Amino acid sequence: MMHKEFHIGKMILQNLNEKERNVAWLARKLSCNDANLGRQLANSKHIHCELLLRISNVLKKDFFVHYSEIVDLQ
Repeated sequence: MMHKEFHIGKMILQNLNEKERNVAWLARKLSCNDANLGRQLANSKHIHCELLLRISNVLKKDFFVHYSEIVDLQ
């Protein structure tokens, strides 16, 4: 089985940058601690699905598609 590596936290940080937003802004929208969220995004290749859903909703972007792209149905 071939496995494509990606870092979802870095993808989220890149999206924030493209939208000229920062982690503090996202943390406020998610009602969570910005220092903890920033560390999690920078250091974690994977994020709990509930948090990823909340982030996707706030940023209006489907980050789950990156996981779908690596599914090998054979």
